[in-house]
Amino acid sequence: MATLKELTSNPERLAGGHRLCAGCGASIAVRQILLAAGDTPLVAGCATGCLEVSTTIYPYSSWRVPFIHNAFENSAATVSGVEAAFKGLQRAGKIPANKKMKFVAFGGDGGTYDIGLQSLSGAMERGHDMVYVCYDNGAYMNTGIQRSSATPMGAWATTSEVGKAQQGKQQRRKDLTSIMAAHGIPYAAQASVSHWRDLTTKAEKAFAVEGPAFLNVLAPCPRGWRTASNQAIAIAKLAVQTGFWPMFEVEDGVWRQTVKVPERKPIEEFLKPQGRFKHLFTPENAEFLVTIQAEVDKYWEYIQKRCACEG
Repeated sequence: MATLKELTSNPERLAGGHRLCAGCGASIAVRQILLAAGDTPLVAGCATGCLEVSTTIYPYSSWRVPFIHNAFENSAATVSGVEAAFKGLQRAGKIPANKKMKFVAFGGDGGTYDIGLQSLSGAMERGHDMVYVCYDNGAYMNTGIQRSSATPMGAWATTSEVGKAQQGKQQRRKDLTSIMAAHGIPYAAQASVSHWRDLTTKAEKAFAVEGPAFLNVLAPCPRGWRTASNQAIAIAKLAVQTGFWPMFEVEDGVWRQTVKVPERKPIEEFLKPQGRFKHLFTPENAEFLVTIQAEVDKYWEYIQKRCACEG
């Protein structure tokens, strides 16, 4: 586990001056993860989304590594192909056998949980030596804040509106980290931009393993979450403290909770600062809040049991 001093001495591979929104969780996640990669040569791919369109506005790029822009759905497929080509060239003697290279794919929750899931699952099943990072901001933010399967229950989005028919999204969010762990890959973890040491430690592990690794990182979006730009880290911490976003890792099949929360806060403390949930705090939605708390409790208990039984 690298110290803060060691991390900050590593090369910055995402330059400043990009056009992501102030307070964007995606850029915070990418910087922390790439710092944890050390100084080994690295190739990055990124699905179409906020991160890509705001860091690669032609003719400029914020990436200080070889970078590939992929379609919305195929970041994992593209980067797995690059990894396979690199190994093929090594076998052919065109690249030294001892040369080290890391491969990382980035995607938002829309391009990961939903339309990129087939591509991601295939890359993990084939066993490519790569890291896939989902920056989870809970909606298709780049195209207009449409709901995704990562959108929390009760959240407003432009395709889960608030009105007579419904009060925001009615379905629970997908547990993608568990789905990736079920592939039997060497490493899968859930992390948050609010806990830099936990995130960078998990990123170090992900880059170090032989074979595929998956990181699911909570990355608040001030625009879509309807919050102030200086509140991203505070709200991400509340996600952890309320149990909405449990912090855990699955390493060679062993589940372990990495951030303990002895006394969870009520889910309302995570929801109240966000404008996308403001409709929940009306008398007519009191029962819906109870349902949301029950869903958070259920997921929390599930993670606790997995870590206790398989850890």
